[in-house]
Amino acid sequence: MPSVSKRLATDLLFKGVLGLATVILFIPLIMILYYIIVNGAGAISWAFLTSLPKPPGEIGSGIGNAIVGSAILICIACTISVPIGVGVGVFLSEKPTHTIAKMVRICLEILQGIPSIVIGIISYLWVVLPMGGFSALSGGIALSLMMLPLVIRSTEETLKLIPQSLKEASLGLGVPYYRTMTKIIIPAGRPGISTGIILGISRVAGETAPLLFTAFGNPFLTFNIMKPVNSLPSLIYNYATSPYSDWQQAAWGASLVLILFLFTLSLIARTISTR
Repeated sequence: MPSVSKRLATDLLFKGVLGLATVILFIPLIMILYYIIVNGAGAISWAFLTSLPKPPGEIGSGIGNAIVGSAILICIACTISVPIGVGVGVFLSEKPTHTIAKMVRICLEILQGIPSIVIGIISYLWVVLPMGGFSALSGGIALSLMMLPLVIRSTEETLKLIPQSLKEASLGLGVPYYRTMTKIIIPAGRPGISTGIILGISRVAGETAPLLFTAFGNPFLTFNIMKPVNSLPSLIYNYATSPYSDWQQAAWGASLVLILFLFTLSLIARTISTR
């Protein structure tokens, strides 16, 4: 058997390698965050967050419509994906060996591997063309397709961790099956399910490609889900590729706002998951 000193040295070596890998991983992330903060902090103001975009060269341009549009798209995506995702996750956890469950898992793996731009094209063919135009609804449907795998997986894995005796005790007391699931099992797994939903929102909040084929963009503020809407990723893409310096500065500011939003969601997910 190896000596104690040799095992301690090996343990120290592996800890050093892992620490070095962690530092190497964080260096690009820190550099990106630093660059975004330095270039975007100067554009952040209350007027910038609440005003509408203006033509290049005019003072007071903002991203208010993009923030509202992103919120509308996320709400639509959650409204579609959360009920379906939780329901499918409950089915997979209750019937893990069912033939349909096996087929659903295969479909989830395929759906999770589809590039976002392909989902945007499919949503354009299936939703935009039949509806006769771009809309926030079509954008929300595209984002919901990307959220579904995360919500389903988190729900299934969370419910698997709940003791079977909890359900058996409820059923033994005469509580109907549907009330057992909705009042006991699902609430018991709420932290894990909520974490999956938040991670799903983080996944789709920064997507641009699907929205180019669905929500398209709108320079005005609208709450009508049947009309095109702007979003932070689309605005960043359009402004960053423009030749106007004020629009490029606005793109840095919008990037910082989006990063802070995603960072806040990650903190919330981490806080919930530690319960």
